[in-house]
Amino acid sequence: MSRKRLQTLGDIRRYLAALLNRYEAGEIDEVHLKACAYVSNILTSTIKDAELEDRVQKLEELLEKKNHGPIRKAC
Repeated sequence: MSRKRLQTLGDIRRYLAALLNRYEAGEIDEVHLKACAYVSNILTSTIKDAELEDRVQKLEELLEKKNHGPIRKAC
């Protein structure tokens, strides 16, 4: 299997689809499939969290510009 950089949710979706196709074709075993799916799930969560963090930061920057100062955080 070629080495791919999994940087987006679309990359992971394509990777998992290819992985499942390889499993169904008998090219990889269930242990390999489960391990790759597990790590892919962790990577998916990490990507989602990073995207959400970026969106929140951009919103905070917009609010700071609008309010002419830093945002007071509740916590």
